[in-house]
Amino acid sequence: MQNRQENIIYLTVWGLLFAAPLLSLYVRTVNDATVVFDWSEVFVVWRKFAVYLVLFLVHNFLLAPLLVHGHKRVAYFSIVAVVVAVFTVYQCNSRPEKIHPRPLPAREGIEYPHDRMDWEEVITPPPHREGPGAGLPPPIVGERDIMAVVVLILMLGANLGIKGYFRSRNDRKRLAELEHENLEQQLEYLRYQINPHFFMNTLNNIHALVDIDPEKAKDTILELSKMMRFVLYEGNKQGVPLSREMDFIRHYVTLMQLRYTDKVRITLDLPAEMPDRQIPPLILITFIENAFKHGVSYQRESFIEVKVGLEKELLTFECRNSKADKPNEMKGGVGLANVRKRLGLLYGNRYALCINNDADVYSVELNIPLS
Repeated sequence: MQNRQENIIYLTVWGLLFAAPLLSLYVRTVNDATVVFDWSEVFVVWRKFAVYLVLFLVHNFLLAPLLVHGHKRVAYFSIVAVVVAVFTVYQCNSRPEKIHPRPLPAREGIEYPHDRMDWEEVITPPPHREGPGAGLPPPIVGERDIMAVVVLILMLGANLGIKGYFRSRNDRKRLAELEHENLEQQLEYLRYQINPHFFMNTLNNIHALVDIDPEKAKDTILELSKMMRFVLYEGNKQGVPLSREMDFIRHYVTLMQLRYTDKVRITLDLPAEMPDRQIPPLILITFIENAFKHGVSYQRESFIEVKVGLEKELLTFECRNSKADKPNEMKGGVGLANVRKRLGLLYGNRYALCINNDADVYSVELNIPLS
């Protein structure tokens, strides 16, 4: 199906072409009182335009799609060459006949001083020419015929250019829609990976508390229910209020503090006032999970520091943790890989992520714009 804007362009151009002879004759009748509005003159021009219009319609609906949509170059150029040849033959055989006006009849008392001379000049046969070209028949293809063929080729080329432009524009639009859909699918896939990964770690923590301290396990379940509510109702959105994301982090850190003793120093520094801005859900929790997973040592004192700051339209996140004597060998690593992909898909090159893995300290610094 053709684009509506493309059809509007064609209708406008052809409408102006067919209106041009009417406007021209109207202007002549207004400026010169001796000129009479004669529809026969308009019809002569319209008959010429009608031939071009028929060829345009054939090319637009039958021939141009062969090249633009079907990519059949040989078939297109072969048929167009035949069409141009047929038009050339038609043009050469449909030249208007020269009409020699008859002299005005003589009437008594009427003189035609100037008109009589003009008519005589028209009626008088041209003088006999002598030379190399004398006596030769008129050329098969005249100047008007060549111009008519050139106009036809230009018309077909313009039609092809317009159709190719709208085809490329539609292709770009379709590609952008596919890229957007692909982006949404990738984000959904990453979210569904993050949520099970998060709950797997949290349920392991609750399992460890059931036998050690049942009361703490109950409190942990309450905190988990609050977090589940956030994940279920907010986790599938592109953006959530910054205050809700900070509440989620606070609940998570509270849950983790119930499990560990005083040997693990946990520091959480969140802004006291939250602006009315949004942030992708569960974008920061992965780094905090990673800190608790790999930064807690049961043999010596360890620490985890989480800090979130706001600078104008920029969110700064810092997470530092000590490194355990024996790193956690549990396979996975899904969280960090996913959060990198999400940051790349959501922000492109508008974010900054710096991870330092030193001998005793593991630190993460992240800067992302707020929407």
